[in-house]
Amino acid sequence: MASVTFAGATRRFAGGQKPAVDSLDLTVADGEFMVLVGPSGCGKSTSLRMVAGLESVESGAILIDDVDVIGMAPKARDVAMVFQNYALYPNMTVADNMGFALRNAGMSKADTGTRVLDVARMLELENLLDRKPAKLSGGQRQRVAMGRAIVRRPRVFCMDEPLSNLDAKLRVSTRAQIAAMQRELGVTTLYVTHDQVEAMTMGHRVAVLDSGVLQQVGTPREIYSRPANLFVASFMGSPQMCLIDGRIEDGIVHLGGTRVHVPAPVSASLSSSEVVVGLRAESWSVSSSHQSGVLAATVDLVEELGAEQFVYCSADLSLRNSRIVVRVDHRRTVEVGDVIGLTPVVDETYWFDPVSGDALDDPLRRELSS
Repeated sequence: MASVTFAGATRRFAGGQKPAVDSLDLTVADGEFMVLVGPSGCGKSTSLRMVAGLESVESGAILIDDVDVIGMAPKARDVAMVFQNYALYPNMTVADNMGFALRNAGMSKADTGTRVLDVARMLELENLLDRKPAKLSGGQRQRVAMGRAIVRRPRVFCMDEPLSNLDAKLRVSTRAQIAAMQRELGVTTLYVTHDQVEAMTMGHRVAVLDSGVLQQVGTPREIYSRPANLFVASFMGSPQMCLIDGRIEDGIVHLGGTRVHVPAPVSASLSSSEVVVGLRAESWSVSSSHQSGVLAATVDLVEELGAEQFVYCSADLSLRNSRIVVRVDHRRTVEVGDVIGLTPVVDETYWFDPVSGDALDDPLRRELSS
C-alpha cells in the first residue's frame, strides 16, 4: 500500500489552449478510497493516467510513497489499472486472464493458480475460471478485470469508470462489491467516475474537478452539505440543487410570495445586493397555493420513485436551473398542471456570491457554529 500525492501536477495536450489538468494538488492517504468526479473533459481520467504513467506530466510532481515517479516506467510504479472496456484477452480463459501478469513476472504455475483461485473466490468467479470472456456477462467481465488487478497485489489501484458499461441494477450491486473489496484489501484506490451517485456512495473522500481544476475535496457528507462554490453545489446531488438569483432588500430576499431572511455573514460578504439562493429538493415545504406567504409553482413533471416522488415545477423566479425540484412524500398526490405552494426551509438554505460563485453560508456551517 502507498500514499499518492499530486503536487502542482499539470498536463497539457498538443493544441490545447488550457491544460487538461491544471496545477493539481491532492493527497490520497495510504489505504484511502479517493473518488475523482466531474463532467466529461474535466481532467479526472487524465489525472488517473498520470499516476499510472500512461500520460506525461508537463510540470509539477506525482509522488507514490513520497517518491517522485515522473519519468519512471509504468510497470515500475506498481499501479494496477482497471479500465472501462474490461480489456480482456478473448482467446484466454478467466483464469489465464487473471494470472497473465503473474506469469509474465515469472511466478510459478502453482503459485499463480493459488493466488488466482483466492481472488476468484473473493469475487465469486471460482465457477467461471474455465470460461472465455465471450461466455461471460458484462458484470462478470468487469469482475475478471478487477481480479486481474487484484492478483498483482499492487500498491495502488486506478479504476477508470469501471461500471459505466453495466446496466443500472448491476451498477448498484457492483459498486457495493468494489467498496467492500477495497475495505477488505486496504489498497489505496483512485476511482474515476462522472456519476455523482457513485462518488457519494463509494469514496472515503471525493475530489470534484471542473475544466482541469480541483474545485473541492472532502468526505461525501462535506461535499453535499458544504459545497465550496456554485459548480459543486449544482453538480453534486441528485437531483441538483435549485439555484435562484435574488436581490437583498432590507435583509430579506423575496422568492415570489415568500420571504427569506439573509444571514448577517452573507450580507457582510457581498459587494452588492445581488445573491444566489440555493435549495435542495428536500428543503421545500409543500402546501396549498392559496395560503399566504408561499411561492406559487406549477407542476410540470412528476417522477414516481416508490417511497418518494420528485416534482419538477416552474415559477416566476430567475432560476439558474431550468426548474425547481421538490421531494414529496409518496402519500401526497401531485399531478402535472397542479399549482402548489412552496416555502423554503430557512435553516437549509445556501447562499452564494453571484460573481465569484463562492459559497457564503451553508446549513452545516451554521449548525457547527451554534
